[in-house]
Amino acid sequence: MNSPDPQLAGLGLPLFLITLLLLGWIATLRKRQQNLTKQHNTLLQEKEAALGFVQNIGSVFADAETVEMSQLLERVLHYAVRTCKAGSGAIYLLDADTNLTARALSGVIPPLFKINDDTLQAGPDTTQQLHTLLTEKKLALGETLIGEVARVGNAIHIEDAELDKRVPQTNIVFLRIRTLLLVPMRFGNDVIGVMILANRTGNSRFADSDLNLAQALAAQASVPIHYAGLQEALEQKRQLDRDMQIARQIQHSLLPQSLPWLPNVELSGFNHPALDIGGDYYDVIEIDPQHIGLVIADVSGKGIGGALMMAVCRSVLQANAQNEYDPASMLTSLNQTLSLNLADDMFISMLYMVLNTETRLLSYARAGHEAPLILHSGSDQIDRTETPGIAIGLVDNPTFSTITETRNVQLQSGDLIVTYTDGITEAMNAEAEEWGLEQLTRSIIQHRNENASDLLDNIESDVLTFVGNTPQYDDMTMLAIQIR
Repeated sequence: MNSPDPQLAGLGLPLFLITLLLLGWIATLRKRQQNLTKQHNTLLQEKEAALGFVQNIGSVFADAETVEMSQLLERVLHYAVRTCKAGSGAIYLLDADTNLTARALSGVIPPLFKINDDTLQAGPDTTQQLHTLLTEKKLALGETLIGEVARVGNAIHIEDAELDKRVPQTNIVFLRIRTLLLVPMRFGNDVIGVMILANRTGNSRFADSDLNLAQALAAQASVPIHYAGLQEALEQKRQLDRDMQIARQIQHSLLPQSLPWLPNVELSGFNHPALDIGGDYYDVIEIDPQHIGLVIADVSGKGIGGALMMAVCRSVLQANAQNEYDPASMLTSLNQTLSLNLADDMFISMLYMVLNTETRLLSYARAGHEAPLILHSGSDQIDRTETPGIAIGLVDNPTFSTITETRNVQLQSGDLIVTYTDGITEAMNAEAEEWGLEQLTRSIIQHRNENASDLLDNIESDVLTFVGNTPQYDDMTMLAIQIR
């Protein structure tokens, strides 16, 4: 038997070590290759998800000429939840007042703000309760984790929400949060919203790759959401313009196209509309051959609501005037009828007068409106006696009737009565100065010898000269009665 070569025998141990090193190196390379392959596949997955997301969002724009914001947000959130394998999600958007509001929800997303234990009750309608709670709650910048992401602009990845004191938990088990992703949505340098993805207790935690994917999706979604927001604002402006046009038409239809001719009385009125639609209204109601009702009023609400309420007021006035000669009783009846239909933030100021055209006895009562300005023939002093009264819709009828009083004034030939809304006295010039009651009375006295129509034309001219090109946001309305 041949003995081993001593030189070869000496090489056995080094060769063994070299083999081990080579095997370790190969294993390391294989592991690196596997990691690179995994990273590559993850990147491909994220790329495919992003491309699929872009195509998905693009289909929304292809479906219609204008994109519904709600549809876009729902599509974005649905895709993000599905792609990141989240249990639920939400998108909060910043409004013009820099408040955050939940505009889209997917699944059962737990609230990220503190609530009372009795706010949500476990049961079949818990999901609806939660939806109402989330959509009605407004969050300020910096408030809760959502507000913090919107304020700072950095994403937050919470791996274990049950151990993070920043995450409020609820006693309702199926609403307890396990893991969270909060990602800012940017347009340029501005944060426009926050996307939230959540998994509840028992579900898997989000990985860093999920955070990267969520950020990529949020970046892709922010551009169409921004432009959809502009489209939404434009449509709201268009709708507002349409509403204002309808309100103007309603308001114009309420104003008398002509005033009745009377042998002993000359009547004239005007309404100068402002940029905003107010609820100014004036009218002359023929009660009987001997009596006329004269009314000037202002509804506190703007737009269609104010115009429609004034239309109702006009109908009630004309229906009740035939049987009522006491202005205070008329206003009390109006308060009883209209209070049932007025919104909490709406009221009507009104001056109602009844004139006996034969005896020239004027009776009037105020419901929070400016008192009539009475200039007696041969006098330079204007009678502005304010009777007690409160605006319609502010108090109940027993209280209203107790406060409201009728005043009687005996008029003579040559006497002048001027009524107005606060748009006249509060008309403002470029220096933010109001025209005021003093200038109104001065204008009345200056033009007193003119007929009622010319008198109001000149007063209107004086006001408009004073304000110049300054925009006015309240209607200017006047009604003049001249006794022959």
